[in-house]
Amino acid sequence: MSFGGFNDNQHSGPMAEINVTPMVDVMLVLLVIFILSAPLFTHSLQLDLPTAKSAPAPEKPQTVSVAIDAAGKLYWQDQPVTLADLTNRMRAAAAKQPQPEVQLRADKATRYEVIADVMSAAQSNGLTKLGFVTDPKPDSPAGAEKK
Repeated sequence: MSFGGFNDNQHSGPMAEINVTPMVDVMLVLLVIFILSAPLFTHSLQLDLPTAKSAPAPEKPQTVSVAIDAAGKLYWQDQPVTLADLTNRMRAAAAKQPQPEVQLRADKATRYEVIADVMSAAQSNGLTKLGFVTDPKPDSPAGAEKK
């Protein structure tokens, strides 16, 4: 079976030429479409935007770590202190601007009385930002029973 034109008796093999005229026609039409639509893509809208001044971001206060172990011993920034020394340090911290945030870390076995004394000392010395630091509960495996 041969491919070729009608009345083409001198060639017995298939025709090896590709007619590129339709492809060139399609490409020229696409080129004209892109040339005409390109200015529409680059058109921008002129806006008169308002200007505003903003205040500088407030300074982030430092954090102070107060820890209480199971025996009731107090630690200020991981250094052992007495309750009287802790009170003096809290008074000095309350005078700073911005006032630091006190992060209270207490052992699970700590008596509440000691924690209440530290919280009372913080409040009476003018510290208003007090947070509690805890460890997250470990996730139990799926399907495990709770004891």
